[in-house]
Amino acid sequence: MIRLIDSPIRNDVERNRAALVEQLAVRFAERAPRYDREGSFPFDNFADLRKEGYLKLTVPRAFGGDEISLYEFVLLQERLAYGDGSTALAVGWHLGQIMHLRTTGKWPAETFEALCRSVVKDGTMINTFASEAASGSPSRGGRPETIAVAADGGWRITGRKTFSTLSPILDRFVVSAYLPDEDCTADFLVYQSDRVSIVETWDTLGMRATGSHDVVLDGAFAGADSRLTGKGTDDGGGWLLHIPACYMGIAIAARDYALAFARSYKPNSLDKPIAALPTVQQTIGEMEVELRTARTLLYAAADRWDKEPTERTAMKPELGLAKYTVTNNAIRVVDLAMRIVGATSLARANPLERYYRDVRAGLHNPPMDSSVIQMLAAQALGEET
Repeated sequence: MIRLIDSPIRNDVERNRAALVEQLAVRFAERAPRYDREGSFPFDNFADLRKEGYLKLTVPRAFGGDEISLYEFVLLQERLAYGDGSTALAVGWHLGQIMHLRTTGKWPAETFEALCRSVVKDGTMINTFASEAASGSPSRGGRPETIAVAADGGWRITGRKTFSTLSPILDRFVVSAYLPDEDCTADFLVYQSDRVSIVETWDTLGMRATGSHDVVLDGAFAGADSRLTGKGTDDGGGWLLHIPACYMGIAIAARDYALAFARSYKPNSLDKPIAALPTVQQTIGEMEVELRTARTLLYAAADRWDKEPTERTAMKPELGLAKYTVTNNAIRVVDLAMRIVGATSLARANPLERYYRDVRAGLHNPPMDSSVIQMLAAQALGEET
């Protein structure tokens, strides 16, 4: 019988990539408890990802990458998160940014090509740092307090960014900044320098190993060619499905742990494992409903995004619904798994305890639940009757 996690695989190419990622996931699962306990960054995991070519999966083939589809991106991220949610979420931002730039053409062609070739050759990674304490998530529309001031040959940028995932390992990143002289906001490509520092603020309940510290820019220089236009096509934000894919992977890991426990645990009050109990079977069935419903939405959205590029902008409500459903259902699945396993699931040594903390982080990744609900309501009210 095909395992649940294997069910979306469509061909041998996807099967072979999934098998490679599964090997990584097994290795990462062994390391995850230590990184979670320490709240430290998993440099070993990223060395493995670089070695196996994972970092170039979404890079265009023209520049030496694999140019995978969104569907396969979701498939692989889900499997990686099965081993370690923090590593999967963190690397997902890098892969997703590359996919987003590939499909929108937001960056100047020469700048994007240079980045891609560096990813392939050197394992370079990228992320965008936009969140700030005062303005909150950029998805809410707040103006950044980070300021860019014109200087000889470029700009000097000063400000502080929060939730800067991957910050311990990046040598370059994108920051959003307000330009007072032009009364507008722009993105800038900034390289690590003595004008950039990391304040290790990331000490959270879950996703403790993403390295999402504060990044402080004190007059960091961005050259004239480092201001990014922000123009290009609207891809609907399909690349953000890497987020629900991560939480779905965690939920499947919790489900599989609970199934293995139910099949093997036989208290002395029973003559067979607890999997034979109707109440346990009911809970397992409830997990399956939550998982299969959410995964159907997730993979259908990714597949449609791949096949209908002209509809991507209009797909924002559908993509948001996939994230909303997966995230909330994943939380429910982990809760049900812990009910099956019982009080031992609360122990620090039990992976369910980490899954429980990690999966809740999805509520605070974009798009937020309230935004998705408002978007769906607006679409419904806009229908002609």
